[in-house]
Amino acid sequence: MSINYEEYVAGLVAKGHEAQKVIDGYSQEQVDELCEAIAYALTIPETALKFGEMLVAESGMGIATDKQLKMYSKVKGSWAQMKGKKSVGLVDSNKETGMDTYARPMGVVGAIIPVTNGEATPVVKSLMAIKTRNAVILAPHPKARNTNKAVTEAVREVLTKFGAPADLVQSVDPEYVSVECSQQIMKQADFILATGGTPMVRQAYSSGVPAIGVGTGNVVCIVDETVEGELDRVADQIVRSKKFDNATSCSTENNIIVLEAVYDKWAAAMEKAGAALIKEGSPDKEKMVKTLWPETPANHDLNRHIVAQPAAEIARMADVAVPEGTTVIMVEENGGFGNEFPLTGEKLSPVAGVRKAKDFEDALQKMLSILDYQGKGHSVSIHTKLDERVQKMGETVPVCKIVVNQPQSLTNSGSWTCGYPVSMTLGCGTWGHNSISHNATWKDLLNFVYVSREIPSWQPKDEELFSEKIRARFA
Repeated sequence: MSINYEEYVAGLVAKGHEAQKVIDGYSQEQVDELCEAIAYALTIPETALKFGEMLVAESGMGIATDKQLKMYSKVKGSWAQMKGKKSVGLVDSNKETGMDTYARPMGVVGAIIPVTNGEATPVVKSLMAIKTRNAVILAPHPKARNTNKAVTEAVREVLTKFGAPADLVQSVDPEYVSVECSQQIMKQADFILATGGTPMVRQAYSSGVPAIGVGTGNVVCIVDETVEGELDRVADQIVRSKKFDNATSCSTENNIIVLEAVYDKWAAAMEKAGAALIKEGSPDKEKMVKTLWPETPANHDLNRHIVAQPAAEIARMADVAVPEGTTVIMVEENGGFGNEFPLTGEKLSPVAGVRKAKDFEDALQKMLSILDYQGKGHSVSIHTKLDERVQKMGETVPVCKIVVNQPQSLTNSGSWTCGYPVSMTLGCGTWGHNSISHNATWKDLLNFVYVSREIPSWQPKDEELFSEKIRARFA
């Protein structure tokens, strides 16, 4: 029996609109109370761990305790950055400009949820919607359908406990989860907040409905000679970032470029921290490449069976021996870039490609070549003591985030020790075919009404507006 997805989604959207009409009349205090309650309830330790375990069991990806930590940081962080902020009614009044600004909701938000972060993303996007007095429909990946339903029900229980309409947060029922259902949500919602692969994000942007989506990740990291005395710190940060949740994050270090002057010492520090190095020319390199990309060089389709699996398991699948306790695998790639050199691309696993560079300029050019192949717009990182190198990257590298001397995946989407907004949707700018360059937050789910009142004229005289040099050229 065929399913009428258009009719099914229309029912979800209708219920969402009815619930949204109710919250549209809520005060700031009522909205914030709901957000606080949801954030607290979903980060109770046993609750956060339960959903982490559920997602690992359902998807076969990641580490339950890391997913629990992700719930803590992303959900608590999202609430912390919206706590006390105005999102209802008059949010700004400027007497000097005569402008008042009113925040208004968008309606029903369609939220596409990736399997890699299927535990925290539904909660964060629910908080974003409630803070802005919107309703939200959560559309999960098929491998996270049951977890998404369970998380949604937990949020709905909180809403009901506080007298709010449960239909402010809805999940696609597990039996309806499909590409066709997500497509209908993208057609019928008032706004789309999409997190996932590039094809899905492009579909969101082409749906005809206003949307925010994120681009493909392929983080490149540079380690330069100035941190020679801190290589244990550098290795610890890279390994912690790369192994977290078995690299489910699009923000893990996929390619690491190390200056020749410190390469050997860096590799030794990485091995001490739990990483195994497969050298250029070793038969193990070809085994690893073929395990990750079975059809290379014909295409660069990643083997789905290695996604977010432990390093030791990937090594076993490749018939490659690694030391006991290995959590990250490094594979040397000092050749070219692109499909014929698949280590250039994203791996969605605790496997990283590593390259040598003669100097910083050489490293920078290699970084740009990798990004030209994949990952433009997303993010890069550098371990250095030289601010001028960071500035050079800020001026030349086509990405929206540059992380300095920090673990990339634990920083990119916001953390307690950086200034990036906490988010599960990382804008990649036009480089990544996105409409935003920043980490999407609740502020992106608001319409604004601007009220203007007359003020004294601020028109300057031409002598004030144009310099004498310019005026003289036209005299």
